[in-house]
Amino acid sequence: MKDDQGKAQIYAQKDLTELFQELASSPTGLTAQVAADRLQKNGLNTIQKIKRQPEWQNFLKNFISLMACLLWVSGLIAIFSGTTELGIAIWCVNVINGLFSYYQQHAAQKATDSMLKMLPNYTQVIRDGKQQQIDASQIVVGDVFLLSAGDSIPADARLLETNSLQIDESALTGESVPATKDAVYQGSDSDQLSVNNLVYAGTSAVNGSAKAIVFATGMQTEFGKIAQLTHQQKKTISPLQLELNRLTKQLSIIALSIGAAFFVASIFFVHYPPAQAFIFALGMIVAFIPEGLLPTVTLSLAQGVRRMAQKHALVKELNSIETLGEATVICSDKTGTLTQNQMTINHLWTPEHDYQLTGEGYEVNGQIMLDQQSADLTDPDLQQMLKIMALDNDAKLQTSFDQQGQTLGTPTERALLIAALKSKLNLQQLAEKLPKLQTFPFDSIRKRMSTVHQLGSQWQLVLVKGALSETLPLCSQIQLNGQVKSLTTELRQQILAANAQYAAQGLRSLCLAYKKISSSQQQLDLTEAESNLIFVGLAVMMDPPRPEVYQAVQKCHQAKIKIIMVTGDSPLTAKAVAVKIGITGPNPRVVTGEQLEKMSATQLKEVLKGDVIFARVAPEHKYRIVSSLQQCGHVVASTGDGVNDAPALKKADIGVAMGKLGTDVAKDAADMILTDDNFASIVAAIEEGRAVYSNIQKFLLYILNSNVPEAFPSALFLFSGGLIPLPLTVMQILTVDLGTDMLPALGLGAERAEPDVMQKPPRSRQSHLLKKSLIWRAFGWYGLLASLISTFAYFYTNYVSGWPNKALAANGSVYLEATTMTLAAIVFCQIAAVLNCRTENMSVFKIGLFSNHQIWIGIIFEILLLNILIYLPFLQGIFNTTAIGLKEWLFLVAIPIPIFLLEELRKLINRHWQRT
Repeated sequence: MKDDQGKAQIYAQKDLTELFQELASSPTGLTAQVAADRLQKNGLNTIQKIKRQPEWQNFLKNFISLMACLLWVSGLIAIFSGTTELGIAIWCVNVINGLFSYYQQHAAQKATDSMLKMLPNYTQVIRDGKQQQIDASQIVVGDVFLLSAGDSIPADARLLETNSLQIDESALTGESVPATKDAVYQGSDSDQLSVNNLVYAGTSAVNGSAKAIVFATGMQTEFGKIAQLTHQQKKTISPLQLELNRLTKQLSIIALSIGAAFFVASIFFVHYPPAQAFIFALGMIVAFIPEGLLPTVTLSLAQGVRRMAQKHALVKELNSIETLGEATVICSDKTGTLTQNQMTINHLWTPEHDYQLTGEGYEVNGQIMLDQQSADLTDPDLQQMLKIMALDNDAKLQTSFDQQGQTLGTPTERALLIAALKSKLNLQQLAEKLPKLQTFPFDSIRKRMSTVHQLGSQWQLVLVKGALSETLPLCSQIQLNGQVKSLTTELRQQILAANAQYAAQGLRSLCLAYKKISSSQQQLDLTEAESNLIFVGLAVMMDPPRPEVYQAVQKCHQAKIKIIMVTGDSPLTAKAVAVKIGITGPNPRVVTGEQLEKMSATQLKEVLKGDVIFARVAPEHKYRIVSSLQQCGHVVASTGDGVNDAPALKKADIGVAMGKLGTDVAKDAADMILTDDNFASIVAAIEEGRAVYSNIQKFLLYILNSNVPEAFPSALFLFSGGLIPLPLTVMQILTVDLGTDMLPALGLGAERAEPDVMQKPPRSRQSHLLKKSLIWRAFGWYGLLASLISTFAYFYTNYVSGWPNKALAANGSVYLEATTMTLAAIVFCQIAAVLNCRTENMSVFKIGLFSNHQIWIGIIFEILLLNILIYLPFLQGIFNTTAIGLKEWLFLVAIPIPIFLLEELRKLINRHWQRT
């Protein structure tokens, strides 16, 4: 890229005659024919999107994940074991889940594509010697185009003519202050982007006008080069998918181990023939495979995506929302992400007063809110400052300011104009009273702008605003309380001290000055206008933080999530904003891009451990920071809106782009887009992501605990040598897994985040879904209770029928009733289990017993399904069930109550231990 930068520098320094020869063009532009030929040869002026997989591959991958493959095999096993209907049912679950996953991702991608708008639509060019409007995609090298305030720049170009041109280059550089541009080359730093007579695609003109000639289009622009760097970065597999793959392997080992144990036991204890033992073992393997895992994960992610869409966050990949829940670090841009990307006047300072304006958000999306402010409008010094701010200004009102209006101009001039309007200054009357005669535009050398106005018949009024370092030396007098006095050394020191104090807070000061001269000379030259000035005061401004960002940052700290500001803005401003909104402590380390380049990998990793801010960084710097954090074991979320952010967005575990101010390249590279550009939405996404992971664990707990009472009756049968008839058939086991358990389990996937989810640190990468505490609760607590209760139901039914005085029935009506009661008892134990699984330690009553309607719909469904299996004659034969009476139903209905209350007691004891 350095070679390309050198080429651009050559274009910047060339004589115009040579430039036109080099680009085979002229001051009157290209002919239509030449432009058409070049378009045919070089292609459209567009930025290529990241190449996506073919749609059929996106569709197919939803059916070939490790868990999906396990379900395909499970269905095949079920068919070979003689339960064809259940095998087909398992396959149907897999197909439905795959279709649902594809639909969710396809819908998210369509919503994203509708947001992406590539480059400006139209540009004014000169072709065949005439000005004409063309689609920006038709621009070619050598085209001469025109710019005015508000226009987007369609390609990289060399300026030919300028008039007070200022360019917002924040999309490329991250710098919030517009760059002043001029057609005359004035040299530059080593950075190509600092060249004063070059403009770049993806930026926009905020003030003035210009004519320029194109030297790079499409992917050859700076915009395109960064996009290309983004395309080369491959996205890694998500942490959730890695964890699901690990879980699938673990559950497969468990299922195969249990199947092998039951195969051996059925041969040695029951003396089954190997073929019959194999079929029995296959049934147990299928029973221990969680067929509902994929639907639950997909539903949980999809519902999280929908909830995030309601909170203005568009998730492009389902897994992304869970990944954000694991984030340990957020690398955040400043301009437009943490701040509002609009300058605001918050102090008007004179040696006598420091007026702090109220209502930092008095301009919202360009709408001027004319509320009152806390300044003394009778102060003559303040009146003079407001007059300079309003008249020495190129910003324009687009509509009447009687109620509301919109401004057009540079952020600085818009801020000055709006502050003047807040004081109820009548701009129209003031302009009529003091008509403008001359303008000396702002330039980067003088760092000042001056205007000359007619003051009565005998006087002219010169108004000046500019950088204090360049303007104060031109002042020989000062206005104090309306009186003009000599500007003493002591007063100069007071002014400089005030400026230094504001600078330490990251605020930017503009010096306001004026003078009156005789109107005998009609035209003033620049030197005469900007000399012997009268200092009035300082207009102090900054790009204010978003109001909601303070609480969002606080929540991140509570959740043990580190925020690192990575910005192209100045170190002083970056530090002030970071400290103000609480990202860092009062004394963070500020590392510039230049310092970062000199750091070794080890030094950078050491710096990242503490409070640190990165300022004046280039695209490759942000990419390196994200990479280093990942090497340290962090899960990194990277936010951004500019082209310069795109490589880091793609490299990060989850990239978060801004939907309103974000560039197309950033949106294309990101995993999630904030449609309201609200940093607080990231915190909401983290909460949703943590809820998704928690819900998957709740689902696992729920389905694993049912495996224990399903396996326990078979163990009794095997280890009794067949003396205890099989209390639960394979068909009944699969009925629980694929029938009664399915909807309540899906209801757990819809559970909202627990209230304390953001009070915990991010989960460790060493912490897995199937952890020891979960296994203990599933097998040693919930599973054990359910096993004891269901086994009791089996033996009690036989006891009522005469056992132990007569042998346990191996067939007949008593056996059917006993197995039916065993099945029904497990189902009612699962009703209590699904309610208990809703929280880890918090009381279910605190989140609301009936707050999750989907779980209760699932409970109603499983009771209805159980009744259908028990009372429909043609299903009784398939599932080995029979009708039961009222006494049995009273026993069943009573089962969930003690289980639920026992679990509430356990959670209460746990909470007490945690507090002590």
